[in-house]
Amino acid sequence: MKNIDEPRLEEDVAYRFEYLMEFTGFGADDIAAIHGAAPVLAPVVPALVDAVYDKLHQYDATWRHFMPRQHGYDGPMPDKMEDLGMDHDQIKFRKLHLSRYLESLVTRPYDGKMLSYLDMVGKIHTPDAGNKEIVVPLVQMNALMTFVADAIIVTICGLNLPRETEVATLRAFNKLLWIQMDLISRHYVPS
Repeated sequence: MKNIDEPRLEEDVAYRFEYLMEFTGFGADDIAAIHGAAPVLAPVVPALVDAVYDKLHQYDATWRHFMPRQHGYDGPMPDKMEDLGMDHDQIKFRKLHLSRYLESLVTRPYDGKMLSYLDMVGKIHTPDAGNKEIVVPLVQMNALMTFVADAIIVTICGLNLPRETEVATLRAFNKLLWIQMDLISRHYVPS
């Protein structure tokens, strides 16, 4: 039986990530499957991003989080939520961030820099990073990540990949997105 330093899991994100990778079996083959999907997933990223934002726009509980100015956005802001449409510059700015995130998943090496990025994805949705006014409740993050995971699954299943490649890619993304969700939720749950 391997000894795990549980307090360190809460303090050391690299240790936590290594533990999650080992526990879930997320390894080099999974990373290769994710990177191998880049040529077929990259062209559908805009449609995935649009689908995510269409879903977010359907609920006031999710859309309200786009009213505060995002860190890095300097353009005009609407006075009320009804004026924040898909064509607003802040939404375009946020969509660009989601596109970059999805592209990063399939192109970047899974090294310390990527781990910091994945961890920041969770932190940025809390008052601990970015705009202190943007505090997305964990239930909304869970809903979002579930929708993103399902959209990725549907996309992969529609690519007509060879069955072995399809299964490997689905399993790899499943592990990755669960690990991502852990790196999000760790910023919500006190250790």
